[in-house]
Amino acid sequence: MANRAFAATKSVRADEIERRWYVVDAEDLILGRLATRIATVLRGKHKPSFTPHVDTGDHVIVVNADKVALSGRKREQKTYYRHSGHMGGIRSVTADQLLSSAHSDRVVRAAVRGMLPRNTLGRQMLSKLRVYAGPDHPHASQKPEELPLV
Repeated sequence: MANRAFAATKSVRADEIERRWYVVDAEDLILGRLATRIATVLRGKHKPSFTPHVDTGDHVIVVNADKVALSGRKREQKTYYRHSGHMGGIRSVTADQLLSSAHSDRVVRAAVRGMLPRNTLGRQMLSKLRVYAGPDHPHASQKPEELPLV
């Protein structure tokens, strides 16, 4: 074998991570396309220092979540379920009902949660997501920058 110098793979440690804050205006954006971009940033896959077993992602603030767009007839047909834990305690609500209620942020949160890993690391990544139904957010002191969606 020839004498080659191989570059060692670098794993980032938790104390070496530099987190940034991004803000996204969800008005008239397609829910699935928005959720995939947000999940990528929360996971940290957009960074060259991505490490699969470490949470290297950034913080994401979503505003105007109640004005998100759903393609096709998903607004009337997509159903969200929750269960109280008691027998017969399943409840369902359509996306249209959820978006017009006080909990309209749950639509974006559920879409992003479905695209993250289903383990402790995924729950840690989801804690860096802040979703607000209106145009205001209380995170101005973090100086969030606009997230490029392309």
